[in-house]
Amino acid sequence: MIGHLTGKIISKKPTQIIVDVNGVGYLVNITIPTFEKLEELGKSVSLFTYLNVKEDALALYGFSTLSEKEMFEILISVNGIGPKLAQSILSGIQVEELKDALRNANLSRIIAVPGIGRKTGERLLIELRDKIENVSDEFTGISQAEYSVRNDAVSALTSLGYNHKSAENAVRQAINSNAAAGIEEVIKEALALLNR
Repeated sequence: MIGHLTGKIISKKPTQIIVDVNGVGYLVNITIPTFEKLEELGKSVSLFTYLNVKEDALALYGFSTLSEKEMFEILISVNGIGPKLAQSILSGIQVEELKDALRNANLSRIIAVPGIGRKTGERLLIELRDKIENVSDEFTGISQAEYSVRNDAVSALTSLGYNHKSAENAVRQAINSNAAAGIEEVIKEALALLNR
């Protein structure tokens, strides 16, 4: 089993990269949060990986944090959720936000993730509620305070009628442009981005 890779990025797309490890190019499926943390081409990358073995194919999935890999493994343990859907879920919601939604039985947040219907969302709530405590509390590159600001800002924007995914993207951009911003500044900046 390949559990970790370190090599040079020789090709990258939002959901896939090729990593050169000592002359061997590994095709690795990645999530959007992992893609956003990647350096440019030619730079080194270290990924936690999961090797999915099927009768006719081997597929490698890579994650920038251990908590993201652990959540992926828990998601694919659910009946009806394969690696591609788990990758899609983790591209649509941050690990800590997913843990929070599962812990609080927030079905509306879970079904807001592309690819998750009501039945699948309910299955996730039932099957994963007890398992998520095993996922590392490793904030995917953000502090607890920043996570709280991000969560509150997205909630504020969705209560104003904005689409959850658009609100999430605008808040992420606002925080990336000013990491020290408070909740009011983040909301103001995100509103400006949404109203362009």
